[in-house]
Amino acid sequence: MIEVAEFLARPLVARVATDGPTVRPTWYLWEDGAFWILSGPWSRLPDRIRARPRIALTVDVCELDTGVVQQIVASGNATLRPFDVERGRRKLVRYLGADEQRWDPRFREYLRGNPGTVWVHLRPSRLVATDLSYRVR
Repeated sequence: MIEVAEFLARPLVARVATDGPTVRPTWYLWEDGAFWILSGPWSRLPDRIRARPRIALTVDVCELDTGVVQQIVASGNATLRPFDVERGRRKLVRYLGADEQRWDPRFREYLRGNPGTVWVHLRPSRLVATDLSYRVR
């Protein structure tokens, strides 16, 4: 059985699908029962959300050496929310580490109020966690 909060606390890559269809890999933050995805004018994702807010997202691992195969699939209507720096810092620290001086400069720019940066917010109406793990001999 997958412990959802523990699994989603890992710095994994999610794939987000919008109507069209399009699928894109993304970093995410799982907080307060919702996915938070950083986006902005460099991406078509905000425009796609405005046009058709229904999205699906999957986060998974497949570790052939240990036999761990787990996935979480979520879907629902996404909204765009104003960007806040502290949430942005929490998200970036989990993927890039706490030493901001080691980050690529573009990531530090988000924390300086990069114009147009928004959150894609998904509080899933459907969330399914599946454990397909197997024993390695």
